[in-house]
Amino acid sequence: MPEESHVDVLIVGAGPAGVMCANALTTAGIRVKIVDQRPSKVSTGQADGVQPRTIEILQSYGLADRLLKDGCQMHMSAFYNPDSDGVLRRTGRAPCVTAASARYPFAILLNQGAVEGLFIDSMTEHGLAVDRSITPASIELSDDSKQLADPFSYPVKVTLDHLDAPGTQEIVHARYVVGCDGAHSWVRKTLDITMDGEQTDFIWGVVDIIADTDFPDIRYGSAIHSESGSCLIIPREGEKVRFYIQLSDSDVKDPITGRVDKNRMSPEKLLEYAKVARKIIHPYKVHEPKLYDWWTVYIIGQRVASRYSVNERIFIAGDACHTHSPKAGQGMNASMSDTHNLAWKLVQVLRGRADISLLKTYELERRKYAQDLIEFDRKISTLFSGKPKTADNDDGVSHEEFLNAFQIYGGFITGIGVHYVSSGITSEIHQQCAPHLIIGERMPPQVFIRAADARPYEIQDMLPSDTRFKLLFFVGYVTEERVGELDALSDKLRDPSCFLQKYGYPTEGTAQSMFSIITIMSGDKENVEFTQVPELFRPHWSNVLLDDTDTTKKIGGGACTRFGIDPMTVTLVIIRPDGYVGMIAPASALEDVDSYFATFAIPRKAMLGRD
Repeated sequence: MPEESHVDVLIVGAGPAGVMCANALTTAGIRVKIVDQRPSKVSTGQADGVQPRTIEILQSYGLADRLLKDGCQMHMSAFYNPDSDGVLRRTGRAPCVTAASARYPFAILLNQGAVEGLFIDSMTEHGLAVDRSITPASIELSDDSKQLADPFSYPVKVTLDHLDAPGTQEIVHARYVVGCDGAHSWVRKTLDITMDGEQTDFIWGVVDIIADTDFPDIRYGSAIHSESGSCLIIPREGEKVRFYIQLSDSDVKDPITGRVDKNRMSPEKLLEYAKVARKIIHPYKVHEPKLYDWWTVYIIGQRVASRYSVNERIFIAGDACHTHSPKAGQGMNASMSDTHNLAWKLVQVLRGRADISLLKTYELERRKYAQDLIEFDRKISTLFSGKPKTADNDDGVSHEEFLNAFQIYGGFITGIGVHYVSSGITSEIHQQCAPHLIIGERMPPQVFIRAADARPYEIQDMLPSDTRFKLLFFVGYVTEERVGELDALSDKLRDPSCFLQKYGYPTEGTAQSMFSIITIMSGDKENVEFTQVPELFRPHWSNVLLDDTDTTKKIGGGACTRFGIDPMTVTLVIIRPDGYVGMIAPASALEDVDSYFATFAIPRKAMLGRD
């Protein structure tokens, strides 16, 4: 008889989306099982670009230090086009990141296996390992409405095959399943979820090498449009460089089937086709490389899954629900952001803090993002693959057009401009209280001064991905009159009918609590006393910040002005567990805040006595 087990969440696939999800859940105390058909993790190649917003997300999990240390930082891009004589020339350079609010104004290039390793090592510290050489054989979802409505039931039954022990199976009963099993997702296909979109005619080859070249911008991200084709050069960790090379049908398509045949190509042929033969980057040369690290060939497909879940019990994420070109480095970033969005919602439901309907917002937010990504990808892929504008081709892609597209879509490429639509967890009702702090977007970086010791502190570092909602109380200038106002507000917040008491279990400030309170005062560090604010607003001395510069007068300050917050009022900014602004409200509108949480949160009295 197959061995049987019960888990909170079964994750199928240990790529970027899967390990992000597994780490987020297991560090929150959720029972997780993660399986992958591969006998070992990726060691070379695959996705490699980590965008600025993803670096922020990794920082929120405490995982960014190794990424910053081991990865290659790409700060600048270079653009090459043919001159009037058809000779390839550099037509400009520009920063890779144009979003003004980027905490990390660069992209990091590091192979997918190393990025996955960040999560795998963290998971290991919490007692979770990837079960490898395992693939799902069948999946069954109960049609019992009572069972499906009970968030603590086990309505999903998955039979797993052990590939390293033929004939051996196990059965997993799961409360929830997340399919992170790639573009050819077994989970998606088994659930009859379609992929909507189309395949382009653009064929690209990718090869990672240690390059011996005279190309001057080999350590920049270089977009090359020549009369012989297009090429994208991306620096990698160490001495490696990645070439994306546009190919013709005759190079890789089987003349009989019309399908791409990888066997018709090799890393040597890729370089011979594009460089040694001087087709694309002539007059520059790339000599026989010292190392071929990884290579592949692909056709760009731009598709989005028709739905992201079945009954909010089985979900798909990452490449399983969206495919697109890698030109703007979105693949791994979009995949990890999917499960970053989903994980905290699963935790809240599994802890009995939120209604299962909260899980509907995963598809609402991430599918809309994927649709926007595909629309962006169509435009950027066409620009990458199009012929350059020349005297003989006035309809081609000009340098100005290409550069303009990167500037327009800068917020999207970096992930910083991702905006979640209005919903039960994204309420725009009081946006006017902080007009420049956009509800539905991530909390931007901002240095404050810790009021107790004048130490500069980045606000994002006080918003870890620990499943808690962060309540940022901008209390302004704490005058004697304001102290009375804060005392009255503190009394209201302590009232059993207030959201803070109704949903704030078990103890504020602990790892298992629903909320974390951070108070931000206005004033100067020479005169402010953080003990002036009532105890409720200072659960710990480190949780009171000051909107002022540091002792050098070079760092921090100006937050209220930047966000448009009136320092003569009290303003509450609610940061969701994933770092996005969920709501902003004046102190006089606590009933609206209560309504915000009432749309998805379960009062703690209703959960008494439940495991």
